Amino acid sequence: MSNFYSAPLSKTQMLNAISEQTSLSRKDVTAVMDSLSSVIEGHLRPGAAGVFKMPGLMKISVVDKPAAPARYGVPNPFQPGTTMDVAAKPASRRIKVSAMKNLKAMAG
Repeated sequence: MSNFYSAPLSKTQMLNAISEQTSLSRKDVTAVMDSLSSVIEGHLRPGAAGVFKMPGLMKISVVDKPAAPARYGVPNPFQPGTTMDVAAKPASRRIKVSAMKNLKAMAG
């Protein structure tokens, strides 16, 4: 069975593997995955908790990056002794996924 996991699974392969291991129909597994996706989306959308935890596996959180103003005359890290201009960046929302204890143990 180690050969089965030698490459990343496609979505179809993953659904089939879960279906075989749980004796659920592929349609039921697809429904569970779709439901999980909508629950995660509900936790991460603006105005919601901003954090979703899959117990023992991972924590998905939203990191709000504030807008960065333009800066002029910043020392250039690639050409010491010269300066450069840095463009302004708008505010953004990023997704951060952190491994929890059980997931870290699976890799080790």
